[in-house]
Amino acid sequence: MKKGVVRLGISLEPALRASLDRWVQSRNSSSRSDAVRFLVRKELAEKGLEDPSADAVGTVTLLFRHDDPNVLRRLTAAEHRWGGHVRSSTHVHLSGGACVEVLILAGKRRELEAASDDLRGVKGILQGRFDTITPAVAGGRTGHRHPH
Repeated sequence: MKKGVVRLGISLEPALRASLDRWVQSRNSSSRSDAVRFLVRKELAEKGLEDPSADAVGTVTLLFRHDDPNVLRRLTAAEHRWGGHVRSSTHVHLSGGACVEVLILAGKRRELEAASDDLRGVKGILQGRFDTITPAVAGGRTGHRHPH
């Protein structure tokens, strides 16, 4: 047993245990304990992200057509409005003239939501998704920057 780890016992119905075992195997977890730790961290992180001032990292995924004459100009302008939050972006050309842009944002959750709404609202964006996580789960903060 790892130092600082506390052993717990839980009771599950047989069908729920079987579902957990299938999920553990499908996600390549090392054990049920590893999978349960993952689920607990996930729930606690989501609870923490309910606070609008929570430290967060977000991804914004945008789909658009490359042949739209102004979408790249508009998107670049929106990205520059949120330059203090944009940590990385990548642009991928797909077949048929479609493109995907993925941005990684860091800051307070409310700021990332505003940035995501702005970016997904750019005229010419056909589809957009936004997701957040908290670096606190790994003991981190968004204020840290590596000297690259």
